[in-house]
Amino acid sequence: MSNSLEEGLEKAAIRGAARHVFVCIGPDCCRSRDGEALWEYMKRRVKDTRARVMRTKAACFRICTGGPWIVIYPEGTWYGGVTPARFERILQEHILRGEPVREWVAAKNDLNGRPPEGV
Repeated sequence: MSNSLEEGLEKAAIRGAARHVFVCIGPDCCRSRDGEALWEYMKRRVKDTRARVMRTKAACFRICTGGPWIVIYPEGTWYGGVTPARFERILQEHILRGEPVREWVAAKNDLNGRPPEGV
């Protein structure tokens, strides 16, 4: 494997990751500046806590309301209206301790072929 590929895999935190967080940063579900602010906060806090998390931002999850949205895999837990303050609680409870913040869960689907759970 090339050095640049190894460096990319290391930078993305693919090896050793316990979760993958995807973030919809708008512009249809929320203002782009709110989505970007969440993304920047999330990047900093994941690094600060050394959480075993990969992170990816997207421009659209096709929900187009109630954002910014995040989805956390492998659980497939969806949260809407995520602010930096809400993300901090999600980080502490769900990502670091494995306990979803139930009152904010909008949907759950772990993509394993079973029907999604109701919330």
